[in-house]
Amino acid sequence: MRIAVLGTGNIGATLGRRLAASHQVVFGTRTPQSQEALALVAAAGPGARADSPREAAAAGEIVVLATPWAATLDVVRAAGSLAGKLIVDCTNPVGPGLRHGLREGSAAEAIAAAAPGAQVVKAFNTAGFEVFADPRFGSEVASLFLCGDDAAAKQTVAGLVRELGMEPVDCGPLAEARRLEELALFWISLAVREKGRGHAFRLLRR
Repeated sequence: MRIAVLGTGNIGATLGRRLAASHQVVFGTRTPQSQEALALVAAAGPGARADSPREAAAAGEIVVLATPWAATLDVVRAAGSLAGKLIVDCTNPVGPGLRHGLREGSAAEAIAAAAPGAQVVKAFNTAGFEVFADPRFGSEVASLFLCGDDAAAKQTVAGLVRELGMEPVDCGPLAEARRLEELALFWISLAVREKGRGHAFRLLRR
């Protein structure tokens, strides 16, 4: 698949590098010729390249949003029409005091409103990049929670989750995205309390 990763911070860089092992990845960045972008492409291997966010989004069948929330809607609008694309929303609107940054709704729903005709799946937001780099915890693997309104889109994202070595957990429609964003805030809170980021959530079943 052709995957555009918009955002080259820790989350975007980690996901892009790992996905480039099996897919064509285009990193979307405002500075595609910078030393940082070129180094990221080199680390990701021959399946990767860098371009502007708009060109990257145009090239991708899947668009991974790994941008800071404050910039995300501007990035979505600047990307042009995303109709027909599968958008994977990794963002978390973190407000003061580790509270949700939106009065109502979710980041994922706001992205869906800003990108008519796209299918949005909330995923890759409930753990840190260290977990995406290495999701194994002894004999267990991290669970990765996702939600969205389109079953086929969720199946596609679940397949990517499995490729990266995690267990996908379908949490229902996109209306559940705020719960996942709140779960991400809890993950961050634990990181602060424990003074470390070596933890992940796992769903256990009988």
